[in-house]
Amino acid sequence: MQVVAGPKWPELLEVLSHGGRYVASGAIASPIVELDVRTLYLKGLSLFGSTWQPKRVFENLIGYIERKEIQPLVAKTYRLPDVVQAQEDFMAKRFSGKLAIQIKA
Repeated sequence: MQVVAGPKWPELLEVLSHGGRYVASGAIASPIVELDVRTLYLKGLSLFGSTWQPKRVFENLIGYIERKEIQPLVAKTYRLPDVVQAQEDFMAKRFSGKLAIQIKA
């Protein structure tokens, strides 16, 4: 699932395998994207929009992460006192990946 879109969106489709599925649930970098339709049909891709998933989908995702079958892309980690800077960086769209707040030392 991806929430960024924007100008780098075509690159995301390039890394999908043949028959891959792309799920968009946001567009914080821009709602307007460019699509080379040949990428869509030559790779047999499926594109989906999603705003809600059943609880089991999140539970499955956590399971994949815990088993190290997938690894989330964390762009930067902030300490809790730096949460204002984290929000500013998020709003400035300076990173690809998630920004994480570290609660414990």
